[in-house]
Amino acid sequence: MTRRDKWADPAPLEINRPRLPWWTLLPDGVKLVLAPVALVIVAVWVTAKAVRLAWYYPTTVVLGLVGVGTYWVNGWVLGGLVLVVGVGSAVWWRQDPEGFHTRVRWARTEVRRALVYAVQWRTVMRLTSLDGKARGREYLPRLRRTRSDWWRDTVHVRMVKGQAPEHWEARASGLAHAFGARSCHVRVTRPGSLALNLVHADPLARVLPVPALTEESAVDLRRVSIGRTETGKPWRLRLLGGQHLVVGVQGAGKGSILWAVLWALAPLIRSGAVRLVGIDPKGGMELGQAPELFARLAYDNGPAAVELLEQVAADVRERAGRYRGVQRWWSRDTGEPFTLLVVDELADLIAYQPDRKLRERAQAALQTITSQGRAPGFGVLALVQDPRKEIVPFRNLFTTRTALRLDEAAQVDMVLGDGVRARGANAHEISEHTPGVAWVKEDGRREPVRARAFYPTDTNLVELRHYVTGTSATVVPFPDKVEWDGEAA
Repeated sequence: MTRRDKWADPAPLEINRPRLPWWTLLPDGVKLVLAPVALVIVAVWVTAKAVRLAWYYPTTVVLGLVGVGTYWVNGWVLGGLVLVVGVGSAVWWRQDPEGFHTRVRWARTEVRRALVYAVQWRTVMRLTSLDGKARGREYLPRLRRTRSDWWRDTVHVRMVKGQAPEHWEARASGLAHAFGARSCHVRVTRPGSLALNLVHADPLARVLPVPALTEESAVDLRRVSIGRTETGKPWRLRLLGGQHLVVGVQGAGKGSILWAVLWALAPLIRSGAVRLVGIDPKGGMELGQAPELFARLAYDNGPAAVELLEQVAADVRERAGRYRGVQRWWSRDTGEPFTLLVVDELADLIAYQPDRKLRERAQAALQTITSQGRAPGFGVLALVQDPRKEIVPFRNLFTTRTALRLDEAAQVDMVLGDGVRARGANAHEISEHTPGVAWVKEDGRREPVRARAFYPTDTNLVELRHYVTGTSATVVPFPDKVEWDGEAA
């Protein structure tokens, strides 16, 4: 190295120039093509967001546009309109609260969706482990439309791929607490989608009086109305073609369901289109309140009650033999009555009876009636307190099972079927102050229904007896003086 090279000026330092975006490096011709495409993509994205906002919040969007337009025209008109609407709504709510809540459901829906669910949806899904992760990417269940009533919010959800309704059922309690609800029921709406019923109040808290007695033509044995569901619809039992088991602890309201059924059938009982056969092992403390309704009635669990069961089983077989090759299903055109067997305290007949032979005969007769009685026009309405298998070994023969207030959580699945409690049927949590409230599970339907039966009072039972017998219920006054053999007492 020469002396000149050693003392030569060092190489100039390179200045760090800012890196330009990649699209600035593209040729001008390509830029001219990509610019309109980018504008179209942005316009489509903005339009989609606007459509989505209008879809989930139509009332808010419409009122916002109307407010902006009104203010644009004249500001004081908007203030007057708001004042009139506010005062009118307050008066409406005061005079007709139920109608107000029904009509303004749309406004409540959008407010609760925005302030209760949308604002914390991502956080709740993460904390309840209902999100999904794959290849470092997070997938969240999609919050769809909601519907808010005064007592319940229905939130529709699109599940993450690979999830099952059982994942949501296992976290239903956590979802209820997260969104400030009393309970959460999971209901499948279609493959990949479900609805969360988040309950805030109890619409069945009030006692339901029995309706007025109807005409005979208005009673349909396939849709006998005995109460009301929590959605406000009639609670209907399918007596024709169904067998019914009602389970509940003492004071749960089994009598309400029993007499609500008989009240609804009163026009048919009076005309002879329905025949009642009853067994009351409690000595008639229940069915003895209106014995005129029954064609045959037994007041114990002894030989008389067992013979009555065996007679009904024989009638089932005899009628089925006559229908063979003629018709497959009973109808009123046959001229024969539909027979309903009412058994109060079923366990006294088939479990607590000390005589083993009588107990076995009663079980055999009941199994015949419940398994073969649907087609020839025989139904069973059985009431029991203990739902264990050793008490009622043939629970599966009852097509409709009703769970009133129960003692233990495990009993819910005993009565309604496996997995029903996980779907929200918490019959063991029914309040003792709401007798007649029950969860109902019908074969062929996945979801249970919560309902409350009408409550017939003692006065209603007196009215029922006189209605069926065709007598008047006039009160005869007690005489002031009674004479025996010409002497005043």
